[in-house]
Amino acid sequence: MEEDDYNKAAGGRESVPSAANERGEPDEDKEVNKVKDTSPTSHTVSPVTKELDELEESADKTEKSLEISEGIDRKKQYQRETEALLDRLQLPDKHQQKLSLADFFKVGPAVKQAHDMSEKDVAHTFIQRLMMLDYRARYIHVRQDSPEVSHSNPVGEFDTNDTDDNDFDAFYSNNVDSDQSKLKTHVHPMDVQMAVFHCSDSFFKQNMITKLSQCQYALPLLVPDPVTMDIDCPLWTFRQIRKTWKKTEMKDNSNIVTMKSMPICKAETPMVSFLRLGSPSLSKSELMNTLINDRHKTFFDGNCPGSTKSRHLMDGVAEIAWYCPAGTPNDAFTDCIAFCNLHGDALSIVKQRDILTEKSSVNVVLVPTQEKGDKSSAVISALYKSPKPLICLIADSDHDAVEKKKGKYKMGVNNKSLSDISEELKKIIGKILSGPHETFQLESMADVSGVKVDEDDNVCQKAKSAAMKIVNLLQGMHVSKIKDKYLPCQGQLWKEWCKINKELYHLKGNIEDEKCEKEEKLMQIREDQCKVSCSEPMKLFIKSLSSLSATEKDYFFKWTQILIDALSTDDLGSILQIYDKKWTEVLALKKKHDKSDLLKIKQTELDEISTKVQSATFGLEHIFREMGQIYEAHASLEKQPERGQTDWSKYPELAAELMISGHPMELMDGDAGQVPLTWISGLLDEVIKKLGDRTVFVLSVLGVQSSGKSTMLNAMFGLQFAVSAGRCTKGAFMQLVEVSEEIKKDFEFDYVLVVDTEGLRALELEGKATLHHDNELATFVVGLGNMTLINIFGENPADMQDVLQIVVQAFMRMKKIKLSPSCVFVHQNVTDIGAAEKNMEGKRRLLEKLDKMAQLAAKEEGCDAECFSDVIAFDVQKDVKYFAQLWEGSPPMAPPNPGYSESVQELKTTILSKAKQSAGITLSHFKIKVHDLWNALMNEQFVFSFKNTLEIAVYRKLEVQYANWTWTLRSNMLTIENGLHTKIQNGNLHKVELNHLHQESNKTYDEIKQAMTTYFEDDGDKDMLVQWRGRFESKIKEFHDELLRGVQRKLDEVIQQNNACGKLDDKKTLFENNLLQKSKELAHQLKDKANDEEELKKQFNSVWSGFVTELTAGIKPIKDINYEEDQSTVLLELGFEWALIDESKRSVKYKTIAEVGDYKHYVSLTKHHDHENDMETDTRGQRNRLFEYVSETATKIKYSWKGYFQHEEQQLIRSLIDNVQKQSLDAIKSKPVATIGYNRTYLQGVANNVKRKVTEFESQNKFALKKEFTVDLLLYVFHRAERWLSESHMKFKGNNDAHSYVDSKKMQYYKIFRSFCKGSSSAVVLGQLICDKLKSSTVEAVCNKTAIDLTKEMRCNFPAFCGNRSNLEKHLLKSLAEKEDFDGFITYIHHPRKQAETYIREEVEKYISTGQGKEKAQTILKKNVDDINKLVRQALNEATAKVKTHRDPDMWMKEFSSLLKDKLTFTTISCQNFSDLNSFDFLKEEIEKGLVSIIKELSSLSLDNMKKFRMKPDEILIDQLCDCCWVKCPFCAAVCTNTVENHSPDKHSVLFHRPSGITGFHTRGTQDLVIDFCTTLVASDRSFFPSRDSEDSIPYKEYQRGGEDYASWKITPDESKLTYWKWFVCQFERQLEDHHTLKFHGRGEIPSEWKNHKKQEAIDSLDDNYL
Repeated sequence: MEEDDYNKAAGGRESVPSAANERGEPDEDKEVNKVKDTSPTSHTVSPVTKELDELEESADKTEKSLEISEGIDRKKQYQRETEALLDRLQLPDKHQQKLSLADFFKVGPAVKQAHDMSEKDVAHTFIQRLMMLDYRARYIHVRQDSPEVSHSNPVGEFDTNDTDDNDFDAFYSNNVDSDQSKLKTHVHPMDVQMAVFHCSDSFFKQNMITKLSQCQYALPLLVPDPVTMDIDCPLWTFRQIRKTWKKTEMKDNSNIVTMKSMPICKAETPMVSFLRLGSPSLSKSELMNTLINDRHKTFFDGNCPGSTKSRHLMDGVAEIAWYCPAGTPNDAFTDCIAFCNLHGDALSIVKQRDILTEKSSVNVVLVPTQEKGDKSSAVISALYKSPKPLICLIADSDHDAVEKKKGKYKMGVNNKSLSDISEELKKIIGKILSGPHETFQLESMADVSGVKVDEDDNVCQKAKSAAMKIVNLLQGMHVSKIKDKYLPCQGQLWKEWCKINKELYHLKGNIEDEKCEKEEKLMQIREDQCKVSCSEPMKLFIKSLSSLSATEKDYFFKWTQILIDALSTDDLGSILQIYDKKWTEVLALKKKHDKSDLLKIKQTELDEISTKVQSATFGLEHIFREMGQIYEAHASLEKQPERGQTDWSKYPELAAELMISGHPMELMDGDAGQVPLTWISGLLDEVIKKLGDRTVFVLSVLGVQSSGKSTMLNAMFGLQFAVSAGRCTKGAFMQLVEVSEEIKKDFEFDYVLVVDTEGLRALELEGKATLHHDNELATFVVGLGNMTLINIFGENPADMQDVLQIVVQAFMRMKKIKLSPSCVFVHQNVTDIGAAEKNMEGKRRLLEKLDKMAQLAAKEEGCDAECFSDVIAFDVQKDVKYFAQLWEGSPPMAPPNPGYSESVQELKTTILSKAKQSAGITLSHFKIKVHDLWNALMNEQFVFSFKNTLEIAVYRKLEVQYANWTWTLRSNMLTIENGLHTKIQNGNLHKVELNHLHQESNKTYDEIKQAMTTYFEDDGDKDMLVQWRGRFESKIKEFHDELLRGVQRKLDEVIQQNNACGKLDDKKTLFENNLLQKSKELAHQLKDKANDEEELKKQFNSVWSGFVTELTAGIKPIKDINYEEDQSTVLLELGFEWALIDESKRSVKYKTIAEVGDYKHYVSLTKHHDHENDMETDTRGQRNRLFEYVSETATKIKYSWKGYFQHEEQQLIRSLIDNVQKQSLDAIKSKPVATIGYNRTYLQGVANNVKRKVTEFESQNKFALKKEFTVDLLLYVFHRAERWLSESHMKFKGNNDAHSYVDSKKMQYYKIFRSFCKGSSSAVVLGQLICDKLKSSTVEAVCNKTAIDLTKEMRCNFPAFCGNRSNLEKHLLKSLAEKEDFDGFITYIHHPRKQAETYIREEVEKYISTGQGKEKAQTILKKNVDDINKLVRQALNEATAKVKTHRDPDMWMKEFSSLLKDKLTFTTISCQNFSDLNSFDFLKEEIEKGLVSIIKELSSLSLDNMKKFRMKPDEILIDQLCDCCWVKCPFCAAVCTNTVENHSPDKHSVLFHRPSGITGFHTRGTQDLVIDFCTTLVASDRSFFPSRDSEDSIPYKEYQRGGEDYASWKITPDESKLTYWKWFVCQFERQLEDHHTLKFHGRGEIPSEWKNHKKQEAIDSLDDNYL
């Protein structure tokens, strides 16, 4: 018995009346009576008749009122039952608040796979399983949570204690004592489906119906609304369904099979409707299942799992399903047929019955019996009279099928099997449909009166109207013409732009000129795009996007895609059929190994058809692509929208809203093979604005075309990638999927960003893009992904090989650029996934393949890898998944395999478990990664070219932190050093222990270590920072240890100097005491002349020289250095002529020898030979020497004849100068000049070493250097050493020369002498002595402290000094440009550190002498003066208070000195001449008076005084900022900007390179300076010679093969050249040519475009480009 008949017979509730009856509308018979009543003859009836009529009418009205009342009661009852059902399914609020796609298309927890579950979970689980294409979603077993719920009749229990014989009688009784009245059955599966349907919004309904269709289930066509009881036709829900079938026709005695594919709404097919009248024993749904697909329950029947006696929402529902033939002899029908099933008794469901019988091609009616006068006879009669074919199936009859009249059949079904009935029906239906018949089209339902079509909704209609306006403009045009006319920006213009852009990476010849020319072309194309942009359809599209509400917008997109697909389907379908045929021919020829011209011809034809396929493809993605191109064109030109144009700047915002709502966005244009970076950046920026910079987990998906990728993603995440009708994904698309709140706490990201790609080895690209395209695509998406899903169709290793090679190479590249995504392999369409042994064998074969591919890729990429696990972390047991075949049977009627959805679920679980271990990536970082990967892919050398901008930014930030950490340690150590230095000078410290320094600095060092730990563990980029953590922790330790050792060395030198001048120190006290005594005696003699200042001076001067002679008797004075004379003497001793020395000194050209641009004037054509050896008798030796002489002479003549000296030789000489200068200075600075004084032998040792180095240099090269060179080099070295030698010797003299010391005291003792003459007390004189000492020591202390504090201030707040190495570089370059200082530029180019030091000194000088910097410096000075004042006054008070009762001057002096010893250099004064001192308060007052003038003088102290003391701000900053890497680029001499000096294994790098010609680099064999940037050269097809002796050139793209100097650098192709260096070359063109004696011509001609750059533009470019 059919389920619905069985339900009614078994006591199920009565069927719901038709909607018409529910609304009180008259049925057909009553309508006839009504017509009669209103006929004209009714006006002539008699009064009696009239009265009777009125009574009858009154009775009718009463009856009608009762019917209406009953109908309302039934309606209310029905609504109550509906609410109860929704409540049981936990859907009570969803009837108003509809379920939406957003509710379920999230990354959520695993779908429940339990055998049975609670009733409240059924609806939710049904949806989830349906979304995963599990047709078993209908058959969820419900667990009995409550005794009130029964799956079937409960088993009654009897009293087993009663053993009476009556038990046996009771066994035969039909009466059961158990009370079942209170039991309710579980929810019918179809009620679950319909409840979800009613509680969903239109888009979720559409998705649900699409999934049901994919599961080969029947779909609701007519649905009674459970609230209003209106009849709804959900036409909208069918709009996404597309059916494909093969029609078989007989022509010329042969079967012709034609494939058809179209949206089901458009399909015109026959429709066979099945109705039941009454309750026949045969199950209608079961019969239909047998008829359509006997292996699958298309319609739910009574034999389906979970079926119950009662159901609520299905009566009155008409379901429809299509039979789609496969074009085989086994097909039941030869063409597509729609089958419609009206659930419930058609006798009472009048409205739906009438609609179906009207729309059907054939009506099939099941009746219990065929008797005139029964309820069904009237309906049968009407159908019999109708012209529509009728098949009447009679349940209680067993007669065979008989055609009573044309098209009218009846057949008994009693005692017949379903298969027999089905076969007979197939024949009858086939026969009927072979002749003329009506067809049915879903869209025609919109015209049926009395039916509410969901598409009539105002919102839907408004959106459709907006879409129609666009599509109406496109009607009647071929798709390719539509794109050419209305989407011109993405057509030939965009493809030409991409072509020229790629050519920028393959430049030849004069590449900078060529580059400028191509860039101009690119801008012209952008101009052309702007001119043709914003066609009328695009304007309408943008207007709709901007003005429609969110829901209207969703409808608008759907309608636009539907209508556009309708334009291209026919064209594309016919082309694809031709393509399929041609492809088959090519495969057949390949199988025969046919290498004839025929194969080539067929392949060419296939390529042409492939082009047509692409031209005939048109979808929403093309409209969005056009939006992107309009945006890119206008953005690159910075054009404002003109009148009538849309605001292009809003496009990314509009697209961002769509992406956030789950719409896929094109990441890579597959047709042009290009990523529109500007558009993608704008789009992602807007997404970030709206969502915040959310963290995403990027899942990249790779797979062969038609490998089931899209189906898998749809089932797993509900993704709907924008794929045009009949087309595989083209390019790469990205789609956001939100992580549900249920599981978000378990992950570190908010969204999964899925990047789906065009299939590798796509058929439409066959013979065109091939391997390069696949490698490019795979590398791009693998690089983007945190995880890559590799989808493989089938198990054939041969089919996998190409894909595996591409994928493994992509992973190999990621390893080399330090990206480490995870991966999972998915094998789809595996025949037997349950066989563990087979799976193990499959995994073994896969791993073998991967290992082999890893070895091949390693060779190609130039690295070591023996197996795949060397390339990427991979576990073959866990990271390989096998998927069952998608279809359970043969398409097109096969449902999805249930095992497929289980595989999807397992894969999703694996992905999420791996994702838990990932921190993901922020959207802003993802944006940067897209740029980096694509820019690197543009260059053939991907690994060399990859520039991880994000990593660079993070590293630069780390450099700034590192600079801050090192500065904190350095500034702390400066304070420690200053204090210890004071102690040493005071004689309180005689040895500096490293342990003591450690103890002093440990607190700060521990704080820095803690700060580092916090930074590396808590920073947002901690996952990237981890690679440098160990290295930087080591660097900080090394820095700290070296800082301590450096301080120890400096302080040890001070101690050594103090020890060396110990003899003089011993005499100083004696000198001072004697001087004081003699001054006192002389003053006593001249007391009467105290008021005559001139006489006092005269008398003091007359005896002073006697004092000095007496005190320094027997002590020789230390002479000053006669540096000029010593230089000449040393040079003469080396054998150089005086004239040569004198000329060089007078010209002073030696001072700039290191900056000379051309050294050829120093080069001799022949080497010096010892001509005496020519007299040797060994003739063979003579011949050898003669040959060598001639050969070398010829070489020099060749150089002279060519008129230039090679750049490599120039660089060698410059390196010689730099190396010799450094070695010489190091040697001189190692001498103890400050301890034992200067000696000429120091210069002699250096001179001998220089001469030896020059001789060695000549022996290693094929040219000699003139004597002038050696003389200039020696004078240059002496000049560089002069300052240090002079300062060190002066320090030695100051510490050790008694004559100088005594002379320095003359003024001090004159004042003492004068005080004594005037009768001053001992307190006054002692106070004066103390103040003199305090003055010098406080000035030193204040200046040193101010130097440290001022350096801290500048280091923190002065822009040039408060960042990393790159920041200093930027400000240095700005300074040079502002001053237009060519000499400074040359120094910077050749000796960058020297220029950096000069810049730091200049900036410090400027800072402390002008403006705000001067004010801050004065504030710091004032504070330090105040601190010293407080210190001295406090010491005075404490010392005086302590010795008040002792009256001991020595004790007071000792106490006062001890209180100052940590802050001031203050040696104790002997008080033996002040024994008469009796008032320490008076002494204190005198000192305080003197202190006032000292403080006043200190407060007005010039900051220039800091230069005289130990601590100098510029020197401290030089130590801090210049302790970094100074290695220069081997091409352009740009300096590595790494803040850390030894930063191995990180390669040297610089943010921006420059034209190599500024260093004198020129084309071999010419005088043409090289104008090209390194970053252009390494992307070009040009080559270079790595050394002067090289005979073979190396491509710039492989520059790292040039040797260690080249291999240690990372130079990445970069389009964004610094305007600064272009301006520099143009500004100083003539000076550079003169400097290098070379020319900017030929290949080195300066592009005219460069000359347009202004100085300010150049300076501004530094801010734009330097981090």
